[in-house]
Amino acid sequence: MIDREKPREYQFVPRVINPVRLRRAVLFAADARLRQSQKALTENLPWLEIEVLSDPASVHQVSFDQPIVFLFDDTALGILDAAGIRSRNQNAVLVLLSFQDIVKCSPPQVAGRKYPYTAAADLVFAVGRDDLAPEKILPYVVRAAEDLLNIAKSRAPRSIFHIVDDEPRWVSQFLPVLYGIIGQRADVKITRTFEESLEFLFGVSRESGIDPSRYFMQGHGDDVVCLITDIFLPRGDEMQSQAGLDLIRLVNSYYPRIPVIIASKAKEAQEFKDLGFILPKGDPGSLQKLRDYIHNLTGLGDFLVFGMKGSEPRRAKNIQGIYRILLEAEQDTSAGRELRDILEAYGEKDKFSTWLYMHSYKELADRLRPRRGHGRQLITLLKRHFRLEIARTERMPLIIDGRKIFTLDDLHVSLQTLGAEIIQPYSDDDIFSSWLDRKGYPELAEEFRPIHGSGRMLCQTLTEIVGRWIKVYGERAMNSTPEKTPRLP
Repeated sequence: MIDREKPREYQFVPRVINPVRLRRAVLFAADARLRQSQKALTENLPWLEIEVLSDPASVHQVSFDQPIVFLFDDTALGILDAAGIRSRNQNAVLVLLSFQDIVKCSPPQVAGRKYPYTAAADLVFAVGRDDLAPEKILPYVVRAAEDLLNIAKSRAPRSIFHIVDDEPRWVSQFLPVLYGIIGQRADVKITRTFEESLEFLFGVSRESGIDPSRYFMQGHGDDVVCLITDIFLPRGDEMQSQAGLDLIRLVNSYYPRIPVIIASKAKEAQEFKDLGFILPKGDPGSLQKLRDYIHNLTGLGDFLVFGMKGSEPRRAKNIQGIYRILLEAEQDTSAGRELRDILEAYGEKDKFSTWLYMHSYKELADRLRPRRGHGRQLITLLKRHFRLEIARTERMPLIIDGRKIFTLDDLHVSLQTLGAEIIQPYSDDDIFSSWLDRKGYPELAEEFRPIHGSGRMLCQTLTEIVGRWIKVYGERAMNSTPEKTPRLP
């Protein structure tokens, strides 16, 4: 009897954006509505231990060696010893949720002169009524605090959306929109001045300090996948439109792959429309365009190959689709040669690796990023790597509680039969979506991303979504021509 060797399986390693997780939140505020907003944290971030304290002495006694966020309003931060809190909590982020109009709408220098306590906060957000209600923005504030910790503490390559704006009010309004688009696939970094932005991107305090031969080894510019900036920024003690323009110019010069969103309603912004996408602040009609722009140009959505002269782009939803585009580029035709030229430019700008990072193919992105090629050599290189990755993915199970899941049907059954306490971490940490992206189900992965919760209700929601998409993907398979999938030798 012949003992046939079982096909080799490949380990699925989920892409965890934030290996440093906030485990505790301390809320100390005079405002009753802000205190009551702890309910929003409980509902949206069920893994977070939340403590509402009622006096300064209790806050000063907190000593925690794990990542922790302190949430204060103006009254609270004004009477606390911020330095003492930091000394007892080495992995802490101090957040100010301000009700003061000057703090909400002014650059840090102006707010600091009238309210010196603002300088003690790591992050400053605006709260109030209606669109700035604490319960609406608090979960995103905590996420921004966690991102801040991870960017500072973790040395792993990251994907960062860099927001540059001096007014906490607009950032507070925009942050839920941005996190709703990017899910858990990227971090957000907020800076408020030209100098602070320069330090973050290039690791220097002034433009003359940028070393053209080493700039990518300093700062975090190499991790940034999108720059969202106002044009009027504080530089020194002055507000200057030239500051925003200079920042955009530097990014275009040193990191031309980074798409730029200019967030401004000022008429001067139109002068810069050739440098980026213009997002009029506060204009709800622009939000769908913003979503499309981010998905199309930062690797979050489909992989788009834009043709010459504004022709309709080729679109790939997964690596199988990208592989088919590579087959087109291999052809010895005028269309194939044109496509090879376009893909060569994409390789130079790291568009392949950026998309792969965003869709949980970290190992493949790492292998491709340092590689450069031209013409058919590039296509051959990409085809080989994509062919191997496609074949590996078929043999890459998601393992939950010792159970191996290879297909959507396997996942559907597991969501119905495994305990909620087992399922929840896979949803909280975006592991389900990461695996679904790898398996070529980007729409399902996208729908899974914003879901948080606990208990059987969470499992029921996830089960219903998978069941619905099993039908959708099944109908697609019935109505399409079968395609030969690359196999491992």
